Amino acid sequence: MAKKIIIENHIDELSMEQLLDCYIVPIVRQGKISETGAGKQYCFVNVFKNGVVVSAFKNKKSDRFVVHYRKDLDKT
Repeated sequence: MAKKIIIENHIDELSMEQLLDCYIVPIVRQGKISETGAGKQYCFVNVFKNGVVVSAFKNKKSDRFVVHYRKDLDKT
């Protein structure tokens, strides 16, 4: 895995500390890995019971996590 992690937070009410503690670190610790023809990366999508979705992407020099709510949930 890459040494650099980029996190895109699309949930305004979650702090970076909450994102790391509740979502990103558990995914990394559990080693949730998907394997593709291009190699290994963190699972493409992790969906949590509260509707938070963490999508993972492998860049050349980093791993990128995008955090957002499921689109079919009304969070307004």
